[in-house]
Amino acid sequence: MSDPVLQSAGQPWLTVIGLGEDGPAGLSEASRKALADAETIFGGPRHLDLVQAGAKGLPWPVPFSTAPVLALRGRPVVVLASGDPFWHGAGGSLACDLEPEEWASHPAPSVFSLAANRLHWKLEDSLCIGLHAAPYEQLVPLLAPGQQLICTLRDGAAPAELARFLVTQGFGTAQLRVLERLGGPRERIRNCTADTFDLTRVQAPVAVAITPSGSKGLPRASGLPDDHFLSDGQITKRPIRALTLSALAPRPHELLWDIGGGSGSVSVEWCLAAAGARAISFEPRAERLDNIRANAARFGLSHRMAGVLGRAPAVLTGHDLPDCVFLGGGGSPELLDHLWQILPPGTRLVANGVTLETETLLMQAHAQHGGHLLKAEIAEAGPLGSMRDWQRARPVIQWSVTR
Repeated sequence: MSDPVLQSAGQPWLTVIGLGEDGPAGLSEASRKALADAETIFGGPRHLDLVQAGAKGLPWPVPFSTAPVLALRGRPVVVLASGDPFWHGAGGSLACDLEPEEWASHPAPSVFSLAANRLHWKLEDSLCIGLHAAPYEQLVPLLAPGQQLICTLRDGAAPAELARFLVTQGFGTAQLRVLERLGGPRERIRNCTADTFDLTRVQAPVAVAITPSGSKGLPRASGLPDDHFLSDGQITKRPIRALTLSALAPRPHELLWDIGGGSGSVSVEWCLAAAGARAISFEPRAERLDNIRANAARFGLSHRMAGVLGRAPAVLTGHDLPDCVFLGGGGSPELLDHLWQILPPGTRLVANGVTLETETLLMQAHAQHGGHLLKAEIAEAGPLGSMRDWQRARPVIQWSVTR
């Protein structure tokens, strides 16, 4: 048998088709034709069954990879995705490696669109979260009374797991709508609260709509309480952390180098402050690195916050250059000189110090490079016998400058 003919020049060889629970009945004529003409059809087992792909069907590899699709470049190929291929679907992953003329996409209503219609929620007022392979902790910064969330989940067991997680976060009374197989003949929607979840035989694909209640959620201002973080005591305390985040001035999608990370509290708040912000926390002590990684996981930030073991400046080699640098312990002349040499113009640098030696270092750096020098002296009320007095923390000197 001869090999199938390659697609003609200028004609897309790949078609990405958004598939709903109604299967082929909901597809356009263009999608049906692409399926009929395809040599190979990629998709999840459920998708392949819905279109009766038969011998043409190939399930996605585990872990997920687009490599098998790209290996068939030039052949007629179809990729099946749930609903809109560019909303938590395969479309975005494939587009990174394809030219526009190589492929076509035929979207269907996404699970989020279908859920919003069933719930009568404004989609623009709802947070849409894909939790197929993401930890539930990614919800921590998002949960708040009055917020509406729609979460797609990996399988029928996940809604019960999500309910238990919400209870541990203080949202036991949150209203949940479990939406199963939306858009198809076996669609089902059931209601409960997180702390009374008792639904059985939940069928995928499944989404859960959350109306949080029971807790006020995570504050959005900089300077979270110290007890939100695992720490051995080496932590930038709350008031100074708030001043530090103000000086660091996080912006979306920027990268922070947190040198001498301690607990990683500054990195955590940097990532929470701006969409897509990332941080690398460099720490020379392994036990503190464990706390950094645990704090990243606690706030659902492991995908945007990395902990690296080692001492600066040697450990800095081989990493993407940052938009901003934080030195929690003030650093050394050698480290400051090294940073000044390697950082591109426009990089922001903030250094804190409490010792006389560090104060001298930062004052000299300010005299040499300019910037802003701040000294913060903070006192908090505390017990003094049967009365109270002001208990003063060590003064902190802070130097902030743009390279």
